[in-house]
Amino acid sequence: MVDSFEDHCWQDIIPADILDLYKHYKRDLFIGPSAALLAIDLYELAYEGGPRPVAEVAQDFPSSCGINAWNAIEPTRRLFAAARAAGLPIFYTTSDTREASKPGAVKATNRRGGADRDHAYDIRPEWTPQKGDVVITKQRASGFYGTPLLAHLTQLRIDTLIVIGESTSGCVRASTVDGYSNGFHMVMAEECCFDRSDISHKINLFDLHHKYADLMKTTQVIAELETRARVK
Repeated sequence: MVDSFEDHCWQDIIPADILDLYKHYKRDLFIGPSAALLAIDLYELAYEGGPRPVAEVAQDFPSSCGINAWNAIEPTRRLFAAARAAGLPIFYTTSDTREASKPGAVKATNRRGGADRDHAYDIRPEWTPQKGDVVITKQRASGFYGTPLLAHLTQLRIDTLIVIGESTSGCVRASTVDGYSNGFHMVMAEECCFDRSDISHKINLFDLHHKYADLMKTTQVIAELETRARVK
């Protein structure tokens, strides 16, 4: 029988001896009383090419997460609905493409830049930001680095961030670690996080869960938020 703490997507790649090394990280998971939702980079670029295998869409859209992004749409839609019903503050991140910000000049490696297509960094219509939501533009992986996100969260006295989005190994990981480093309790909704690489996705969720965040099934997160909505 699989331990509930380890009952996640990495069961097929993490061997028993490694799980044993990490058993002292086992703990009770929770969502703090003052939570917010942080949606990382749920923009059009990640869905380009449609719901096809990543290896196929990557030929024309190398930044797409293909079917992995599309599989996350329905659980993400349900989580957004639960968060709004519970009255959680909602924050989004997306890339800063403003010409005056010179995003192309900010780089640390020779990797190729992002897309230059119109609307590539627009938030998907399934979860268009609503009045009162905050959209954070960034030039680095983390939603905290060089942005006003921390100031917003401090002002609202947020203690917990529920993180969703992409990519698990990149901007989601960077934002989660920075959130932890800034003193927030970090929760990740498993089915609402995705990556173009299954291996990177699973390994990073495993690592984050054992060190910096509480990884929870999306149904668990929604159930807790629905309970809070009923007692509002």
